[in-house]
Amino acid sequence: MTITEEVENSNSGQHESITEPLIGQRKISIRKEAHQLEGNDNGGGSMFMVFLSTFVAVCGSFEFGTCVGFSAPTQSGITSDLGLSLSEYSVFGSIGNIGAMVGAITSGKVSDYIGRKGAMRMSSIFCVVGWLAVCFSKGAVTLDIGRLCTGYGMGVLSYVVPIFIAEIAPKHLRGGLATLNQLMIVTGVSFTFIIGTLVSWRTLALIGVLPCCILLFGLLVIPESPRWLAKAGHQKEFELSLRKLRGKDADISQEMAEIQDYLQTLEHLPKAQILDLFQRRYLVSLIVGVGLMVFQQFGGINGICFYVSHIFESAGFPSALGTVIYACIQVPITGLGALLMDKAGRRPLLFVSASGLLAGCLLLATSFYMQAHEMFLEAVPTLALTGVLAYVGAFSMGMGAVPWVIMSEVFPLNIKGTAGSFVTLVNWFGSWVVSFTFNFLMSWSSYGTFLLYAAVNLLAILFIAKMVPETKGRTLEEIQASMNRS
Repeated sequence: MTITEEVENSNSGQHESITEPLIGQRKISIRKEAHQLEGNDNGGGSMFMVFLSTFVAVCGSFEFGTCVGFSAPTQSGITSDLGLSLSEYSVFGSIGNIGAMVGAITSGKVSDYIGRKGAMRMSSIFCVVGWLAVCFSKGAVTLDIGRLCTGYGMGVLSYVVPIFIAEIAPKHLRGGLATLNQLMIVTGVSFTFIIGTLVSWRTLALIGVLPCCILLFGLLVIPESPRWLAKAGHQKEFELSLRKLRGKDADISQEMAEIQDYLQTLEHLPKAQILDLFQRRYLVSLIVGVGLMVFQQFGGINGICFYVSHIFESAGFPSALGTVIYACIQVPITGLGALLMDKAGRRPLLFVSASGLLAGCLLLATSFYMQAHEMFLEAVPTLALTGVLAYVGAFSMGMGAVPWVIMSEVFPLNIKGTAGSFVTLVNWFGSWVVSFTFNFLMSWSSYGTFLLYAAVNLLAILFIAKMVPETKGRTLEEIQASMNRS
């Protein structure tokens, strides 16, 4: 469920935190090498603040996951307690995507205007209000209002969290730390799936408030993105934030100069409007950012995620057991993807992931084809389970997280807010389309549905090979310079 400003610049802050081994025994040679590595002088304190800031930010990602997962285990409880019809509950389940689209539209401008921390704080407040409205609702109206509020918070968080992480992280850790965004989303989904079977839906809504409270408290402790501060003209705060992130003994002069030089260049560019995204100089970044989000969503993830119980039931596999296995497999594989992000690189993970999605869809298509034609019926449930697990494992490995990481890397600061909103909107629109059409497609042809998704994932492999650059180990400025040419 997957921005445009110069998050890349934020990553340039990462230049200084390159952690290649410093070989040399004299202090002078160490300092010289650290300077050449753009501030490889990160002390333990600086790493602690980067990790703490990332942890606080991904509490928003966990909150995102709880919002996504809430409707699945609560359907019977809500409909029976409030007397909702199936159509009324469908509105409740889908209206979160509408709120998320609104959040996506405004996320770039909001985070540019009030800062990355301010945007996270605002989205947390929306989520708190939404959860409380859901918890104490007596009918469909307050229930939908609450879901709309949490959806808006999701839309903003889906943009600002990866942007913030990219702007504070050292470049050698940027991919792995940014992947924690997706890891915490799937952790939130899995947590909600499991806890939702143990507690009432009202209690589950109250539990959803907890990550918001942690995020709100943590935002009081961590620094604002130094790149946003520099862009906003807060020079003193910019230096203090960078110092806090890189450590009191780190040499931040070179990184400061690079950021300021880059911003001076951006000042000569006009303020970006939506049509400016389609200028030739930004076209490659836009195609990569939007294209990855299109393939991420239209490859079928939300159809399979939202209706996995129905898929298992249709294939004759116990839905409760299948759903628990599905929930449990996401977290460790997403964690593995995070570990590999800055080792294997973005493109290899995308290739492996898209290939796995293709294989999973073909397995599911085969199982439903066999069922429809009454061939080897005893193998259908096992084949369907294998297909679902292959699909969700492959998605968790790469296509879930990498598009958001690359999105945070490829857009220059002057268009990041506008581009980020647009890309996030595309992602949420795709999420809504796939989740809305899945049941209609399944009623048309169960195996045809998964063949359609397989075709999309095959196109994704070709798109990755042709268009997506490798961004591992490169500063944001380097990535931008290679992709955005006038």
